[in-house]
Amino acid sequence: MEAIEFVSNYQNYVTEIEQVVKPEYLPAIERLRDKDPHDILSPESWFQSESAARGYVWTIFLRECKKKEA
Repeated sequence: MEAIEFVSNYQNYVTEIEQVVKPEYLPAIERLRDKDPHDILSPESWFQSESAARGYVWTIFLRECKKKEA
């Protein structure tokens, strides 16, 4: 998956996470929604699969959750 496809799917990945996490994590979801996916990856970036791209968004989500705890 190339970066442009990731950018177009990014909000869908965030929505998928939102549907399965507890309500107390919604502020982290909102921070993800506020991120511009163009700023997350360089145009040369790519993922081996859509699952890898989803996993990357989950990683970003977990980092956002840890920021809140710190």
